[in-house]
Amino acid sequence: MPNPPTPSPFRPTLTRRTLLQNLAVTATIAATPFPKAFAQAQFGGSNGQERGEMGRIAGAFRQQFSVPATSIAISRNGQFVYDQSVGMGDRQHLTQVQQDSLFRIASLSKPITSVTIFTLLEQGKLNLTDKVFGPSAILGIKYGKPPYKQWVADITVDQLLTHTCGGWPNDANDPMMHNDGWDHTKLITETIANQPLTNQPGTHWAYSNFGYCILGRVIEQITGQPYDAYVKANILAPCGISTMQIAANKESQRAPNEVVYYGQYSEDPYKLNVTRMDSHGGWIASSTELVQFLNHVAGAPNIPALLKPATIKLMTTPAPAYPPGDARYARGWMVRDNGAGNWWHSGSLPGTTTVMVRTPTGFCWAALANTRTQPSNEIDTAIDQMMWNMVRTVPSWNA
Repeated sequence: MPNPPTPSPFRPTLTRRTLLQNLAVTATIAATPFPKAFAQAQFGGSNGQERGEMGRIAGAFRQQFSVPATSIAISRNGQFVYDQSVGMGDRQHLTQVQQDSLFRIASLSKPITSVTIFTLLEQGKLNLTDKVFGPSAILGIKYGKPPYKQWVADITVDQLLTHTCGGWPNDANDPMMHNDGWDHTKLITETIANQPLTNQPGTHWAYSNFGYCILGRVIEQITGQPYDAYVKANILAPCGISTMQIAANKESQRAPNEVVYYGQYSEDPYKLNVTRMDSHGGWIASSTELVQFLNHVAGAPNIPALLKPATIKLMTTPAPAYPPGDARYARGWMVRDNGAGNWWHSGSLPGTTTVMVRTPTGFCWAALANTRTQPSNEIDTAIDQMMWNMVRTVPSWNA
């Protein structure tokens, strides 16, 4: 949050005109709705010097990677302690980014889809072991009739959540990055018919955007609603989130208050079918809204949880097929310490670099940037490190 304005040392002589003007301005401000998320003039015990250092760290990141704008939000124990967006949301029109500016969040969409699946599980509307394709499966024969290619009819909801469906990985042949003119129905139908699985489901981990695209269709089939409409009403609205939406593809189609994306190394952010990425990479959001979502997933002081503790445990348990180590992929989240430690996800598209984190020490944060560099793993690592450096600037936070 920005510092409160400093009182002026000068006291101008009040005329009747200036008095009326001041009263009019005051009445206008009083009548203007103030977003709940920004209503807290608290800094969680940080001082001006520490907040200044946090801003310097973010500025160094922008300079190193030629980032036009960053949007950063941090909460501690459910209370916002830092909200800061700096830079150019639109260079051509010299528009500064605002804290409620919307950014493409790329794969931060996956935890949103995962939480939605788990709310349906809690309602008894699906099981993780449910099959996805086939006459008696969730999606039936909407995407082609048997016989399918090997193992397609064996895929379960859980294997899509854990990226262990057996194929369709995030590589040069990623179905989501080809045939941009196809809708979901044609894309899924053609892919399962013509792109064979390479492993038996459940035996091998390979990050799959396409798998989360299918989960979006599972949500639609079970709820009878478009994916985004159901998520807005049943996941985001209870979090107090009202402006998140699925991105459009073209710069001219940007949502109100959405930033412009800037490609580097010949990448074009507007040569992507981001709208079709809905359930795996299609949302736009502010950093503040993402922190609101993080606070609500498992709850925080005075914030009700979207999911029950047993469901949270299941969602954050690592996939058995994921390679051993401290940091492992669970169901829509990377986690540490088998889900008892940090949860997080990163996101990357041409023109987009994002990260969001929830810690067991009460912190939630999100950072969004409207560009990316190559190799993208360098800026991915840097935006994550930037956030850890920022929260550790305040010793009393014990981050």
